[in-house]
Amino acid sequence: MGELKRTALFDLHERLGGKIVAFAGWELPVQYPMGVMKEHLHAREAAGLFDVSHMGQVIVRADAAALEALMPVDVAGLAEGRQRYGLFTNATGGIMDDLMFANRGDHFFLVVNAANAEADIAHLESHLGDAVEPITNRALLALQGPKAADALAEIIPSVRDMRFMDVAVLDSAFGAVWVSRSGYTGDDGFEISVPRDQATAFAETLLANDAVAPIGLGARDSLRMEAGLPLHGHEMTEETTPKTAGVGWAISKSRRAGGAREGGFPGSDVILPELQNGSAQTTVGLLPEGRAPVRDGAPVFAPDSDRQIGIVTSGGFAPSLGHPISIARIDADHAAPETVVHAEVRGKRLPARVTKLPFRPSTFKR
Repeated sequence: MGELKRTALFDLHERLGGKIVAFAGWELPVQYPMGVMKEHLHAREAAGLFDVSHMGQVIVRADAAALEALMPVDVAGLAEGRQRYGLFTNATGGIMDDLMFANRGDHFFLVVNAANAEADIAHLESHLGDAVEPITNRALLALQGPKAADALAEIIPSVRDMRFMDVAVLDSAFGAVWVSRSGYTGDDGFEISVPRDQATAFAETLLANDAVAPIGLGARDSLRMEAGLPLHGHEMTEETTPKTAGVGWAISKSRRAGGAREGGFPGSDVILPELQNGSAQTTVGLLPEGRAPVRDGAPVFAPDSDRQIGIVTSGGFAPSLGHPISIARIDADHAAPETVVHAEVRGKRLPARVTKLPFRPSTFKR
């Protein structure tokens, strides 16, 4: 596995009592003394601060057409000052990674998953060469929840005017900060890139606000599951197509069959027919009966049958809802809402009801 890396906030996590675990090659807090349940609810009711500095930050100084050739999304039509969700796909239609990319005028700014950052940067460099600049001197924080805007506006007042998926480079007492109004919890919030040497002071200033609490990886996962947000390595893999993973919506109209710039991205010969004709499997929510969580890896069976129809890709307890939830990839003919299937946990078949995602409506700033 090699030596684990530490973010600029590692010492702060320890001072705050964070329980440090290994995650994607980094040492990160899975929870703080408040505990996962209370952290989750605090982020839903007020504002939670997450250290996401392990994510890869990358500047790409290539034209839109060159970046668009690597993704099945509309890069050319993205306005300056705006951000969009994207996918890197491979030749067989699988998802190499998902990412956020922003148009910042003379360049694009990308944020990619930590576990895939090295491979993503190599992939970009193999196609775009010196146009790719990995960013290593900045930290990345996420401030999420209904009181996030008020808390951040105490430091940078202009963030109040930002819309969902707006991006901006803003001056602050902590140097130039790169802000997007977005996040991974299903609530309003921001992701903020700050100079590495200012990260601790910036985080401490936010945490001095009574509405803001530090949140670890445990609550980050339960928050994103409630919001029905996919995670690479779980809902998305290099063997899973966008339609199967439930992210076919991300493929822009202009890149689909009949679109202005149809295809031209890796795996388009697999991905585009699936968007039109459907896929053999799809991603759904499951509501298990009882209180026992059904976690990732659990096989899913047709009712009263030994025929396996899928697998749970994520699962746990939903603090906001008060019961367990799971996300599963199952055969399309069993994916209608209210269909009862059975998930196997420790040799026992537990009934679960299929439901649409998300489990909890999102409250992004519109």
